[in-house]
Amino acid sequence: MAIVTAQQLNHYYDYYRTTEIKFTKDVIKIFGMDPKQIFLKCNGLQWPCIINSTSFQQVKVIVGTRGGIFQQLVEKMSGAVNIRFFFNRPSGEQLSFFVAGKISGMESYANSTDLAIVTIVFNQRPPDAFIEMVGHLIDANENAIRRFDERILLNKDTCRRLGIPGEETVITIQGVPRRCILRDLSFGGAKVMVLGLAKFLVNKEIELNLQFLDPDETISLKGIILKATPADGRNDIYAAGIRFNEDSISMAYKLRINGYLSSLRKNELENQARQEEIEKQRALVEQKIKEQRAQIIQQNIQKAQQNAPKLQPSQQQNPANPASPAEGKA
Repeated sequence: MAIVTAQQLNHYYDYYRTTEIKFTKDVIKIFGMDPKQIFLKCNGLQWPCIINSTSFQQVKVIVGTRGGIFQQLVEKMSGAVNIRFFFNRPSGEQLSFFVAGKISGMESYANSTDLAIVTIVFNQRPPDAFIEMVGHLIDANENAIRRFDERILLNKDTCRRLGIPGEETVITIQGVPRRCILRDLSFGGAKVMVLGLAKFLVNKEIELNLQFLDPDETISLKGIILKATPADGRNDIYAAGIRFNEDSISMAYKLRINGYLSSLRKNELENQARQEEIEKQRALVEQKIKEQRAQIIQQNIQKAQQNAPKLQPSQQQNPANPASPAEGKA
């Protein structure tokens, strides 16, 4: 997970404050959350619970209705409680913290009489580490919708930045594995070069295996080949355009694609800011040059006025009674 700045954390908190994220198995694995270490603290005692979903303002947990915790929570309606989060970070470090809040509601979970969902509203902004983890996932989900078909052309540089060791991989078409070469990727699909004939490719179900580094993982994406275009000068090699099944697009894959697109956006903003600063400095220099030129011109005018010859009194005419030509002849 990339290091984020305070500005980025504030962006996550301000823009995604009320956006909830479900704690699926996929999300729990990415977070490295240990469900056995999640507790509700009430009246000085701790009880295990299951996190159902969370936002930056509240968390929903699942508790049993037949244990002592439920009665304690009912008595504590609108009262203070604390929830303990626990995560195993990729670095090997363990991260745990309590977030204080108050109960704002209870309801049955999936019409069960044995389980209930308890909604806890946070009293204050949660820790930055929590905002960073949850913000990354929410941002990836949002961009996966808004930038679903935005293609990333693959070459040595983009593969390196995505953490893909090479452009060659394996695609399984109708149960038959084949070697292929990746040409581009997006949240919603891919393009690969593969041996075959169009009639045996188009509208066929596939599974694309992608190897990633740091951390090492294999992500499998299922989908369908929408079209196949022959390569130049070849009738046995096709560029296959793939659309992924949305239910097979894992959170881990979304994070990989979003991380790359976000880095591009960050570089664009940095370059734009750098260019604006250059233009600003150029404008300041040009303005300074203009001011210096104006100052030099003004100084030259003043010198010219000081050095101009002055007329003697006998050479000056009385402007109130100028001599006429006739008087001059007389």
